Amino acid sequence: MSLGPLPLALANLLLRPSYRARRTPDRAFERLLDAAGPAAGDEPFADDFRHLLRCWSGAERLTPVGWLSARAHIGRHLANRARVRRLLAEHPGIEREPVDRPVFVVGLPRTATTLTHSVLSLSADHRCPLLWELLTPGLDIDPAEREKAITTARHLVGGINLFAPGFRHIHNLRPEGPEECTFALPHTVMPLSQAVIPEYLPWHESHDFGPDYRYLKQIYQVLQYGRPRRRWVLKSPLHLENLDALRAVFPDATIVWTHRDPATAVASFCSLVEHGMAVNTRPIDLSWIGATWLELLSRSAARGLAARARIPREALVDVPYTWLGADPAAGAPKLYAAVGARWTEADAARLPAVAARPRGTRVHSYDLARYGLGRADVDSAFADYNALRAEVDRA
Repeated sequence: MSLGPLPLALANLLLRPSYRARRTPDRAFERLLDAAGPAAGDEPFADDFRHLLRCWSGAERLTPVGWLSARAHIGRHLANRARVRRLLAEHPGIEREPVDRPVFVVGLPRTATTLTHSVLSLSADHRCPLLWELLTPGLDIDPAEREKAITTARHLVGGINLFAPGFRHIHNLRPEGPEECTFALPHTVMPLSQAVIPEYLPWHESHDFGPDYRYLKQIYQVLQYGRPRRRWVLKSPLHLENLDALRAVFPDATIVWTHRDPATAVASFCSLVEHGMAVNTRPIDLSWIGATWLELLSRSAARGLAARARIPREALVDVPYTWLGADPAAGAPKLYAAVGARWTEADAARLPAVAARPRGTRVHSYDLARYGLGRADVDSAFADYNALRAEVDRA
């Protein structure tokens, strides 16, 4: 037995007694709400997460570790909401912090959004949120509290690497490295990468994401308050389906849209989902992963295309995969020029470190057919997006 399944099997065995709480999700939610504190209890925010836990509790083939993951996910968001609301009440100046001209890296997942974000993080003029900050957002804190927050991030990453050792070869999480807004946004489709919860989809499709992005801005205002102001460089593939809501809150944002053949991106992302879902759901239905995420990702691209028509051309930067995937040394200066940033010799000297494969990781292999998909399925679902990508490649 490999390293991953044995610790996972032991954890599932140890957590089996707490698994019974899955039968009473509302009671489990109230415990999470009590632990988070009263400021987390504003009704719309709490009710949305109550609904998510109800959906998650009914997931097919959810393991005890999967149920723990569900409660941890929701408990973290409730606790962060309580902390942010308390800080806003104690420091009214936080909401006056300007978040000027932020850069948002978007695009289908597995299209070099992480590499693009990492390259933009090189500049001393830029500020990227770190994983530990997204997991525990707060003010500039004393060393002991800071180390406690970093330790929390280390435990999360360590657990993922222990239970799903192949995950880091696909997306290498670093507790003190730049990470994506997905960890801070309250509501995303990522629960569907952990469990089979189709009941969550109709709610998600009709959800108003305006409040989510206003809250996201508050988180970055908290992280900026009392610290040197620099240009925020932010990233998440999941922003692609919510560009209108994003731009309503960040009207002067520059949108950096990365592009890659969706057949490659979908296959790679399905592989990532498989590795993550294996921790929480047993056995895994690979065809469900393929069908579900083909639908979700093609819908995201369609929404992004619709919103794109309303984005001023000067606020939009298209980044073909070849810019950084083939020749980072040539692509990085073009990227910086496109977002109006300075590319320096110091940035160039640090580029090889962020462009290289993380130490100890191996090449990621994947195949559409493993998930019941073929190129024709993807090409049909992404026909409009492929037309745009062809234009970008010609430009």
